[in-house]
Amino acid sequence: MRQLAAPQQASSQETIEREKALISRILGGETDLFHELIRPYERMVYLAIFAMVKNETDAEDGAQEVMISAYRHLRSFRGESKFSTWLITIAMNEGRKRLRKTKAAGLESLDENKEEHEGDFAPVELTDWREIPSVALEKLELRTKVREAVQGLPEIYRELVVLRDLEELNQEETAAALGIPVTLVKVRLHRGRMMMQKKLVPYLKTTAAPARKGFLGRLPQ
Repeated sequence: MRQLAAPQQASSQETIEREKALISRILGGETDLFHELIRPYERMVYLAIFAMVKNETDAEDGAQEVMISAYRHLRSFRGESKFSTWLITIAMNEGRKRLRKTKAAGLESLDENKEEHEGDFAPVELTDWREIPSVALEKLELRTKVREAVQGLPEIYRELVVLRDLEELNQEETAAALGIPVTLVKVRLHRGRMMMQKKLVPYLKTTAAPARKGFLGRLPQ
């Protein structure tokens, strides 16, 4: 198989140009290059869906469906946004579809288990949950708690946290992926991060370490 992967240090513009060239060749009949196009984003797609559906098998199936859909509709990609943004939009839609099916199947059970914890916490200033020292994240228990906290967020906040702090999309890319204004991205992200802080308060340090952008994406698997 031909190796067309871009250099690790390639700039965003170089990546965009490379992907445009790949897409042109794929649409021109070199369909075997499709895997080269999507390979850098396979983990991103899987994690985005998994954070929504909370089930490994369902996330794997969903990721496969996303790639199939991307291949079938590749001609509709106009290059007005990054390919990764277009792909994550398909992934979010797939995750929502699967989540709706799950909720429809167990709506009564979900309603019974639904709880609201807003009154359980004192209104104190909390350390940013993203500032947990990286050495602490090596602990299996903490990694598990972080993932549980993300998955426990209400859907509209979980999507924002996944895209911004796990996938490290910028505000404009996140807004495009979710189809909402940038101002709403900022509001919901702030709210989601506050919820994360509350869930992880036992693990947060009283003295904040330097912020570590997107550490969730670097957690050992």
